[in-house]
Amino acid sequence: MTLLLGAAELHQLLDVPSCLATLRQAMVAAARHASDDRTPSAAQRVQHDLPAPGRIAAVFPGLLPGVPAYTVKVNAKYPASVPAISGVICLHDLQTGQLLAVLESGTVTAWRTGLSAALGTVELAHQDQSSVRTVGVIGAGEQARLTLRALHHLTGFDRLVIHDERPAAARRLAQEWAALGVSSTVVDTPAATVAVARTIVMATWSRTPLLERADVPDGRHITSLGNDEPGKQEVASDLIHACRLFVDDIGLTESGGVLRASGVDPQSVGTLGDVLAGRYTGRRSAQEITMYAPVGLPFLDLALAWHAYQAADATALGTHFDFVGTRQDPPATAPQS
Repeated sequence: MTLLLGAAELHQLLDVPSCLATLRQAMVAAARHASDDRTPSAAQRVQHDLPAPGRIAAVFPGLLPGVPAYTVKVNAKYPASVPAISGVICLHDLQTGQLLAVLESGTVTAWRTGLSAALGTVELAHQDQSSVRTVGVIGAGEQARLTLRALHHLTGFDRLVIHDERPAAARRLAQEWAALGVSSTVVDTPAATVAVARTIVMATWSRTPLLERADVPDGRHITSLGNDEPGKQEVASDLIHACRLFVDDIGLTESGGVLRASGVDPQSVGTLGDVLAGRYTGRRSAQEITMYAPVGLPFLDLALAWHAYQAADATALGTHFDFVGTRQDPPATAPQS
């Protein structure tokens, strides 16, 4: 039997503290096993434009040391739709290939992206933790909401500076956080957020740069979630080259992320997993600009899918469905005369 988990069940099964711990543990484990000969093949991400205002993406294989399963994710990406990402994550038994679960991918993807972004932001922001008391947000959509939720859990920030090309969306986000006791201000331009906040989260679908080097004072940290596929470009190349850059995976960002777009030498770039595992130095000074620009890792999809699968087993949430049934050969038929 295969377990079906939709968005409603996933929101009941996932919580910020345990999922943050799960993702951190997964990134550290993957970094420490990166040079192990037994480590499975590298992750792959295949994307294809459609004759419509969207594209499809397949991400595989989700593999993680110590987890007896793997994932394959298939998404539809339609930026103008709500939700913008929809699809499925298939969770399979690693030894038998049995389809253990099918999970709604938009929710898992949003949690993976938002929570890992929060981990990267806290790790790479200025060492003085007062720097994350004020957070700038460029892009006031659902992905920003989840990133801020995790970031607030980690830092307890008390001020937001928000910009969105849709002023109404920025005002809604400001009102939501003001109701939680966080001072929230809406500004007219992306540069205005960086002028006030030393820690910036960008979560847009922009295909033209929203920030250039001249906009960003020294000592800032930027987490840019909108450099995750060809054609998207939240930040200009001159800013990327001026930053100390960190990604989630060198190979994936070379093929379809910030490294492909900017031409930065991969040898100069660190990964968040290596920083969390103590294998690579994060921020080195108060003056340098740091940037975290992930594309999204299949093994983090696996980490959260496995977490949800185990939690569902303990709580009896979800629906079981028999995809396979009783396999029988078709009955024999009499030969035609």
